Amino acid sequence: MNNNLKIRGGEILARSLKEKGVDDVFTLAGGFCNPALEGFMKCQMSVINCPHEQVAGHLADGHTRISRKPSVCLVGPEGFANAVPAMLEAGGERSPVIFVTGSSTLKRQGAGGFKEIDDVAIAQPLVKYSVQITDGERISEFVDRAWTAATTGYPGPVHISLPVDIMFSSFDKDAGLEERPFSRIAKPIPKAWPDPNMLEYIINLIVNSKSPIIIAGHGVWWSKSEKLLEKVGDVLKIPIFNVPYHQKLLGEESNSYMGLADFHQYHPSKEAIHNSDVILMIGGRLDNQMNFGNPPFFLEKSKLICINGSHEELEYNRAADEVLLSDPGAFLAELIKVDGNWNDWFIKQKNNRKKWVDEWYSHIEKESAKDKKNSDKMHPLQLSLDVQSQLNEKDWFIFDGGNTHFWSEIAVNMAGWKGQKLGGIMHPGNYSLLGVGVSFAISAKAKNPNQNVILISGDGAFLSGGLSVESAFQEKLPIIVIIDNNGGLDCISQQQERLFDSGKHFATDFRDIPFHSMFEGLGGYGELVETREQLIPALKRAIVSGKTACLNVKCRGVISPIVAATSDKRDKASIE
Repeated sequence: MNNNLKIRGGEILARSLKEKGVDDVFTLAGGFCNPALEGFMKCQMSVINCPHEQVAGHLADGHTRISRKPSVCLVGPEGFANAVPAMLEAGGERSPVIFVTGSSTLKRQGAGGFKEIDDVAIAQPLVKYSVQITDGERISEFVDRAWTAATTGYPGPVHISLPVDIMFSSFDKDAGLEERPFSRIAKPIPKAWPDPNMLEYIINLIVNSKSPIIIAGHGVWWSKSEKLLEKVGDVLKIPIFNVPYHQKLLGEESNSYMGLADFHQYHPSKEAIHNSDVILMIGGRLDNQMNFGNPPFFLEKSKLICINGSHEELEYNRAADEVLLSDPGAFLAELIKVDGNWNDWFIKQKNNRKKWVDEWYSHIEKESAKDKKNSDKMHPLQLSLDVQSQLNEKDWFIFDGGNTHFWSEIAVNMAGWKGQKLGGIMHPGNYSLLGVGVSFAISAKAKNPNQNVILISGDGAFLSGGLSVESAFQEKLPIIVIIDNNGGLDCISQQQERLFDSGKHFATDFRDIPFHSMFEGLGGYGELVETREQLIPALKRAIVSGKTACLNVKCRGVISPIVAATSDKRDKASIE
């Protein structure tokens, strides 16, 4: 072997990522990234060229969430700014996406170089690790550092900046490979194991409790412990609630699942949390969603215990009465061994869930009957329920950010109680970011090519990120996009009408956009749906078409309970 063979820095980058096990790369090809793209080509890695850098970031995030394995978003220096929202979304959901910037020339840094931007500083607060590589010999080392940061502790996105002059420069083929210590391949992720004494103390608190509940968060998902979580709930009869805004840890139809830990969207959770004497928060953080661990969300009489596999995340949980550093799976494996059963308490929560579901079905039946009588447009909750009724248990249901997000959360809980099983659910996280839906749907289809993938997106959300649908056509990944079209940012309109002295809304309306015709023009299938009776037949035709399809559904604007509850006073400008 001739060790004097030269390769470009971009190829070293590609090779290093390949060695770590990266399968998917997403980009908007640019001149600053060409050597890396050549490297990916030589390494025979899957690269999808996207119509926008934010789309590339969301696709990488979607693939990462589903596979629980890092994907790569590769952008140029100006494209980095477009990818920032995707960094934000991935960070919120602890998704270990590797963002790579082909950045401005290193040797002219600080002199106003072509497309110069301080990408490292901008990315730093959004990711776990952000670094600029200044020595091509160390590319493999820094890929290893980034990979380790992304996948260990509490996972999350990372960022590597590789200046264009290093990207294009030539190096020995074995550059840096003799360096120690780092592994060229992905290593098993180290997990935190609980301190035996503290574990025993917490287990005793649970055993002696009368009404324990579990609130499960992202850490359960990323530690691949969701099946063990469900087993704990089923065997010990401990009610399980889910942190809002994340993909479901348990299926909505699961016997253990009791709904979202959200006072506004799911009222039974309030009663359960307030009547519980021991609250186990596993793999989550006490942030705004949890009122930072404070009343009125958590009462002082309850014992709040936080278990997390990352000490960084536990630092956010200072309001907890007790904390335990432990991989969620390791803790659950010990918890399931206890001699205990809280069946009566468990049944009470199931009955509360049933009551809540029945009340919602009664409400929507009345609303839909009124819509039919008055020839009104569909209710967004009815839209989501009707769409789910046509899905098989291996199909995927995706919903975008905004008001659609909140109504669909309610709908999947209702349908799940009635026995609806789904292959998967995906939606935006804590930021409820508009425009992620199409990208997530494409990711779901790519990972489940033989299943139907249906997205519900608001008209505002689709306008924010709908251009990403081109990737569905390009990659021959037919998804079905259903537009909840209420003619504007209706959720914001209704907030404004509660807030503004005039009682009116401002700067939130859209013109009547023929989204279905847009899809037809791109080579897909499209239909306009104006009544509820038209919806299911149109959806069946869209599925049978085998094309990327759009149903442009005229819906009436209805503010979601979560937004209504937090914006019901004229003097209240915040929706926290």
